[in-house]
Amino acid sequence: MGERMDETRVIQKIETDRRQQVREVLQQVSAALKEKGYNPTFHITGYLLSGDPAYITYHQNARNIIRRVERDEILEELINSYLERR
Repeated sequence: MGERMDETRVIQKIETDRRQQVREVLQQVSAALKEKGYNPTFHITGYLLSGDPAYITYHQNARNIIRRVERDEILEELINSYLERR
């Protein structure tokens, strides 16, 4: 039974690390979009809904950065963040 508890802790740590990675990706991409004068909310939403990377600028390597995480992971993190703040 002790092993299962250790396993769960490892899984939670991985989830926490992954959530942090998703947050960092969103922050970097948002900053790059702002620097170019784009609305980050509009462009990230467009990318998430369509899967079209053209919504994300190449500036600061943002298009490649956002591809480091799956779109469903980004959506999950956005929803988790919203629900945690309520």
